[in-house]
Amino acid sequence: MNNRLAIILSVLFHPLILTTYLFALLFLLSPDLVGVSAFELPALGSLLTLLFLNTFIAPAVVTYYFMKMGMIKNLYIDDVTERRIPYLATVFIYGLATYLFGWQLQPIAQMAPQISVILASVTLSLVIVTAVSFFWKISAHATGIGGMIAILSGLMMRFEDYALLYPLITAILIAGLLLSARLQLNAHSPAQIFVGFICGVLVSSMTIYFYF
Repeated sequence: MNNRLAIILSVLFHPLILTTYLFALLFLLSPDLVGVSAFELPALGSLLTLLFLNTFIAPAVVTYYFMKMGMIKNLYIDDVTERRIPYLATVFIYGLATYLFGWQLQPIAQMAPQISVILASVTLSLVIVTAVSFFWKISAHATGIGGMIAILSGLMMRFEDYALLYPLITAILIAGLLLSARLQLNAHSPAQIFVGFICGVLVSSMTIYFYF
């Protein structure tokens, strides 16, 4: 794998955009599992757009603002000491999104409480990554893709929803390519990728087990 492909993979499967990918798959393939089966397709599109704005665009804009202020060198945030403030800001944004979808946005909060549960799971993963980043560089990419795999596999096994099988296989293949890309770019050590992946898997697995 060359560096150009590794960069493309890292951007396409950035940990923040994985949240939108996950919800898009669940909305289209298993709407019953996330409480949106009664929503018409245009409403699902609007809901997905709202999630995209809250979970990707908002933290991306804030991170860009930090770069313009000189607080970080670039949007990759490779320096572990630079990660703390952008990560804390992202945790706050995700926590706010969890609160909005879980309590404030009606009737979504009543009809589809599963959305806020998944958002809370992602927020908890971000909290762990942020906390670890104060003394060690952990792979957020690995945490994100690990969490996505755990949610897809957990929902499939718990509810025997085999519509998620092919997306799960695809996510596993993407994980192999993505984690190899992070190693190719020397963004992380194998240990940092392993710990990040396990973090995502454990948090998401416990979320499915206890709250679905």
